[in-house]
Amino acid sequence: MDRLRNGLRRLKEKFRGQGNPTVAKIRRQRALRERVWRGLPYIRLLLFAVGYLWLLVIPSSKLGQGTYIDENALQPGQVNTYWSWGEVHRADRVLEDLEQLRHRNASRDEIARYAAAEFEKYGIPARTQQYSFDAVAGSVNGTNAYAVLQSPRASGTEAIVISASWLSRTGEGDGTLNMRGVATVIALASYLKKSSLWSKDLVFVISDGYLDGMQAWITTYHGETQPNLKAEPLSLQSGVIWTALNVDYPGHSFSHLGLFFEGLNGRLPNQDLMNAVSLISRWTVGVPVLVYDHIDPREDQSLPSLLPAWLPEVVKGNADVQEYATRARSIRRHMNYQARGAASGVHGLFHQFRIDAFTMFAIPATGPHGFHALGRVLESSLRTCNNLLERLHASFFFYLLVAPGTFMKIGSYLPSAILVGTAMLFTGLGVWVDAGWTSAESLAAIDTKSEKVALQRAGKMWRRRHRPVLQPVVIMVITHVLGVLLFLLVSSSWYATNPKINGPVLYLLLSAAPLLFRVIPPAPPTHASISSVLKAFNLCFASALISITSVLNFSLAATLAVFLGLPLSLAVSSRTSESSTRLGKYAAYSALALGWLVLCPEETQKAIWNWDVLRVWFAPFVCIVYVPLVLQAGLVGLLSG
Repeated sequence: MDRLRNGLRRLKEKFRGQGNPTVAKIRRQRALRERVWRGLPYIRLLLFAVGYLWLLVIPSSKLGQGTYIDENALQPGQVNTYWSWGEVHRADRVLEDLEQLRHRNASRDEIARYAAAEFEKYGIPARTQQYSFDAVAGSVNGTNAYAVLQSPRASGTEAIVISASWLSRTGEGDGTLNMRGVATVIALASYLKKSSLWSKDLVFVISDGYLDGMQAWITTYHGETQPNLKAEPLSLQSGVIWTALNVDYPGHSFSHLGLFFEGLNGRLPNQDLMNAVSLISRWTVGVPVLVYDHIDPREDQSLPSLLPAWLPEVVKGNADVQEYATRARSIRRHMNYQARGAASGVHGLFHQFRIDAFTMFAIPATGPHGFHALGRVLESSLRTCNNLLERLHASFFFYLLVAPGTFMKIGSYLPSAILVGTAMLFTGLGVWVDAGWTSAESLAAIDTKSEKVALQRAGKMWRRRHRPVLQPVVIMVITHVLGVLLFLLVSSSWYATNPKINGPVLYLLLSAAPLLFRVIPPAPPTHASISSVLKAFNLCFASALISITSVLNFSLAATLAVFLGLPLSLAVSSRTSESSTRLGKYAAYSALALGWLVLCPEETQKAIWNWDVLRVWFAPFVCIVYVPLVLQAGLVGLLSG
């Protein structure tokens, strides 16, 4: 027993150290902190590397899983469909009328009145709604037509919307008409009026334009006000809208149905709705389904390969590589919509009111499908939505749909942006700690009486120094005020008159304005430099921004991680750098922050229109948040170290 006690005592002394156990504990903690501090650069590098590599791995075939139905009440494809060739004939007659209206260049009011008259002819109450948006780029006006088929089996407290816009989403509303989509909705209304099984009101909407008409209608329906919108009140009302199906059929016939599902400001519909319609289309009707309008080149050899021509044939022929390219195309398009906060179709306007909706896009082709197949898909889908007893909630609202039957959960892709944000946070905290200490050449150089804390590490003496906080905070506030000014100018009629000239003018003015901060005198040696504290604040703020945004809008967070992660972390200041070198670095950061004013005038105008009419937050976010953060990083290298 004595030997055992002695052995345990020796082990305790080995791990604890001799003497006071509290002192030994403090020493161990200090040693651990120093070890972590020395390894912090490698930790940051690892986090950056893993985060960016994760972003590249997201399209891999090794990630993702098959889609499935969570909501048991949906029961997709469990009913017989009775949409017949007689209904197709009716749709053809409506299409002929619409073509005549187009040929004689009928006004928007005439087209809307015709649609309303058709609904009335089938015994469905219908009205028109005139609207006008006072936008910076010019007024936008039109006339919507809508009809409400009251539920014969319920009180009408819930509703389903079936809609079609006059302009197709082809070319993002480039003027291609959606006459077959409109004809489908009108003919479908006539057919559904014959059934008495509906437990929800059916609301049919023929919206004018591409996105503006539905924005006016859905905003008025929910009693919301928009300062620049003038719209007639809706004389026909229904209950709470749960789901909405938008029909887009621009061609003579179609080969596939494409799913478009992104909403305003990065919102997505509940995945169960798309999964149910996808199952119905594929297995009940026999129409193949695609994500967007992306036909796989492996199915159609006439399409060009998604892989670059310079790759070896062995690589291009690999099944995993081909699958990676196919998924990457879908993910890139999804991130393009979601990061910009843009809706990929008329359905996206419903999401702002917590309505699950998506667009069924009939991909133009020489066949084999037409009104008959589309009508059956819509009928069965509406019967499925009619089964709901509550809003869709069981399935996913955050996902990446990489293929019609494959998706990625949020946990499969979210860590990529979070890791980059964490690396930026560690970098900012490291800069903050470094700014609080300065080294002395010898012990005699330190006046220990005036210094409260002095440490000796690796043969060097370190002492605390003052970190200025007010000046960096003022610089950050002023740059964000400049961002507000930039947004006000870009969203003004002055910029809209000639963006190709006014854009470069704004670029030069806003790039030169922060140069006034050079008049700030450099900090004395006993104080930390303003640039180092500014970099610490800049990185910590950007890190928090990426981490928070990643949960709300992953695509925007991933974009910020790419454009802010390394540029902000690599911003450095030095007392020894020449003035021309610092100005060159600042010019590079200015180009990164404001280059879109010169390079992308059309995209800038589109973003401003989306803000003006649809209340998309992308334009103010870029001007007020992104641009100041990059300019602050440029000032880090511009100010004296």
